[in-house]
Amino acid sequence: MPDQIYVIGHINPDTDSIASAMGYAWLLRERDGSNTIAARAGALNAQTAWVLKTNHLEAPILLTDASPRFGSVMRRLDTIRPESQLGIAWTLASKTGGIAPVVSEDGIPFGLINGMSLFKYFTDTLGPRPGDATVREMMSAKCSDAADTSVPKYQANAHIRDSLNKLLRDEFNDYWVVDEHGVYMGIAQQREALNPPRLKIILVDHNEPRQAIAALEEAELLEILDHHRLGNPYTHQPIRFTVDTVGSTSTLVTELTAEAGLSMPPPLAGTLLAGLVSDTLILTSPTTTQRDKDAAERLARWAFVGGSPLKGETIESYGKSVLSAGAGLSNRKPEEIVSTDIKPFEGGGYKFAVAQAEVTDILQLTEHLTPLQNALNDLRDKRGLDFAMLLVTDIVRGTSRLLISSNAPIVLNDLPYPPLPDNTRDAQGVVSRKKQLLPAVLGLLES
Repeated sequence: MPDQIYVIGHINPDTDSIASAMGYAWLLRERDGSNTIAARAGALNAQTAWVLKTNHLEAPILLTDASPRFGSVMRRLDTIRPESQLGIAWTLASKTGGIAPVVSEDGIPFGLINGMSLFKYFTDTLGPRPGDATVREMMSAKCSDAADTSVPKYQANAHIRDSLNKLLRDEFNDYWVVDEHGVYMGIAQQREALNPPRLKIILVDHNEPRQAIAALEEAELLEILDHHRLGNPYTHQPIRFTVDTVGSTSTLVTELTAEAGLSMPPPLAGTLLAGLVSDTLILTSPTTTQRDKDAAERLARWAFVGGSPLKGETIESYGKSVLSAGAGLSNRKPEEIVSTDIKPFEGGGYKFAVAQAEVTDILQLTEHLTPLQNALNDLRDKRGLDFAMLLVTDIVRGTSRLLISSNAPIVLNDLPYPPLPDNTRDAQGVVSRKKQLLPAVLGLLES
């Protein structure tokens, strides 16, 4: 739909990213009447899946890139069968702007009847000098006789940009749009395909292009709502840009909801509360502010009501359940652990990524150390990074251990975390990738 707006968080989404997208899309619909829909830029992690299941909510739609597709420029015109009389095609074409799609009984496109195909048919049938054939006789012929069967087909989910050269070379004004099985979905015109509508996007919980969905530059970026460092993309026109120093984007969405005099439905409030307590480690992270605590109290009041899936919970009890749902190393593959909650960065001429995994006992790291180190090295190589890090955080004790891929820049030896015999680093008291680890890393790289 031309006025559809997608609210979406970062790639490798965490619970705050999913929750804030869902909450902000709801708020914009309720407050402004906007046609907003929540989307996600990747698969749900275990914690978020548990939160949505507990609150009886469906996951947002998956949107991995913003590049226009053929489905966005098609019109689902009426169709006729190959054995239908040509007169029926003439009637249909008078309603569609001169086009009559001919589709077989199984839904597969047969051919297209338009002005050129009709002229060719009449020329082939009558010859250079029309004889005694009447219009009525001509219109009684089968549509299959007058249809152009060479019209190109494009899948609805295919990117238009990948076929631009072919679109410009082919001498066609109209194209079939089909599904993955080749079944008719609609007709696209060349002028629409060469100038497709841009997806309208609102980013939440991130503002750096490296963390956003692919082909963001092909979208119309409307707004950013975030709580991270600046690294925002270039825009063609001014946009609403809100970046604030709170512990979670769910906090910002909650504050905007309260300012509008609204209260969220209990399941949605419970989801945003999960995003807040996850990002702030139940309000204990150094990123936590008084505003986060106030927002948590408000969300708890909305979420823990009678009839709610969370009735009888407290912020502490619910928060522990949320953190436990995503914690642990034994139930996941090393490749998944180093790539699920990961964010890419650039600084000092280096490209790197920092992943974070939560555990309830830091001692369990020992038995998984070698596979995790190997997975971290593989991730570095596959993504073309200079180095990669994994922060394993003990959410019970509020401390972490840091793993760094091999052959990392020597300057990282000066990180303020003592090296241990197992080649990890002891990051005592470090629980925040954003506020504690990243500034220390960037400070060394950019010095």
